[in-house]
Amino acid sequence: MSSVQQVNPTVRGIRAPTSLQSLAAHITEEITQGVNKPFQQVIDVSSGDPHRARMAPTSFVRQVMAVCLYPELLKDNSLPLDVRQKAHMFLGACCGGSVGSYSVTTLGIPCVQKSIAEFITRRDGGVISNPEDIIISCGSQTCLSMILHLMASGEGDTQTGVLIPMPCPHTLPSLLDMSGVTLVPYQLMEDQGWAVDLHELQRALRKAKGRCEPRAIYTSNPGNPTDRKTIEEVIRFAATEGLILLAEEVYQDCVYGQGQEFISYKRVLFEMGKEYSETVELVSFHCLSSACMGECGLRGGYMEVFNMDPAVNMYLKKVPVSPPVLSQLALEVMVNPPTAEDPSYKTYSQEILHSQTTLSQNAQRAFKFLNDLPGMNCQPAMGGVFLYPCLHLPPQMIEEAEMLGVEADVLYCQRLLEEEGVCFGAGCENGQEGQNYHIRLCVLAPPATLEEVLARLRSFHLHLLDRFP
Repeated sequence: MSSVQQVNPTVRGIRAPTSLQSLAAHITEEITQGVNKPFQQVIDVSSGDPHRARMAPTSFVRQVMAVCLYPELLKDNSLPLDVRQKAHMFLGACCGGSVGSYSVTTLGIPCVQKSIAEFITRRDGGVISNPEDIIISCGSQTCLSMILHLMASGEGDTQTGVLIPMPCPHTLPSLLDMSGVTLVPYQLMEDQGWAVDLHELQRALRKAKGRCEPRAIYTSNPGNPTDRKTIEEVIRFAATEGLILLAEEVYQDCVYGQGQEFISYKRVLFEMGKEYSETVELVSFHCLSSACMGECGLRGGYMEVFNMDPAVNMYLKKVPVSPPVLSQLALEVMVNPPTAEDPSYKTYSQEILHSQTTLSQNAQRAFKFLNDLPGMNCQPAMGGVFLYPCLHLPPQMIEEAEMLGVEADVLYCQRLLEEEGVCFGAGCENGQEGQNYHIRLCVLAPPATLEEVLARLRSFHLHLLDRFP
């Protein structure tokens, strides 16, 4: 290509991410090269990547993967028997008995699809899930991208629109740009713990009509809060307006608010009766990046497509996904872990409990800490791995950010990174209204790491307030 004008217009329209991750990498490289800093390492808590924050991986997952990668370990009696049996079963399902082969089908290995369907059926109290409705891909974002491309059509006021919560996952706006889909924002109610409000959904839909054609609504479950009443309201709204329901349920294993438990959109859909269970189109997503597994780098996820017209579903299944075999193996372990009779069960259950306990305690600790800082307030978390505190920044800093041509919360995060070596996410990445500034931090980290993050944040924040009295 000889000029930018020859680049695909859709690609040119993808909104640029903030430079915070690049700045963090640059500072880390400087430390490696011996540049003197007031800190010894950068701590990145901007994304839901627990292994980056030094959370330990689950032993059973890594042991099974190790045997599959090096089958000679099948003879190693020092490994638990169930590890070797799982690896033997999986190798038998691979072409040529090797994880180095392509996936058996482009949509996933049949035995993994079957295990996922059985997991969903158990999770939802017997509501049947069919393996043929399961599509495996390189993470839940890739699954969502497939659905968005399937729906995308039209231009201008006929372009497909999707209702998206604000704040939303920070990677989502760019994904919609890439798919040629219009983002239709609906605001979550911060003063109600980021609740979904039915009147706000209706307002967002009315405003969108005439500038695009809304065809779906995206929602996160668990959210803060996402209870049965909220799920029912969203389902009725989707049914009334003829919208496809896209339910991100990647943090279903980390619900920790008092009296809270995870309940899936599909289960509620069935419990509402045939009026909804036979008509509402639902696509739900899950992935290896979930809190307890935390295997973000393996890039594995799946979606269950429910109530979609078979003729439409046929086009979806034409997409040559061919997901990586190793990530499918990890997915199978995630949905089909050791049971009480298995040798690995005790260690596995202890590790999962440790991860869940750490997450719950960290969320409570960080929530209290953030609300004790002047110029900051935070809603409690009931699920997921992020806190999203609101910043009340000095006017002088907002003016400085305007002069520099950046969002004020980006400038805050840049200064925090440069002065204290902590990388947070800027709220503008998640969507925010006007001068309603936020920062994003993942609280799934070893408690000592979290304490270090909070101590550095306090030092920076109080110094900032002194600098701009």
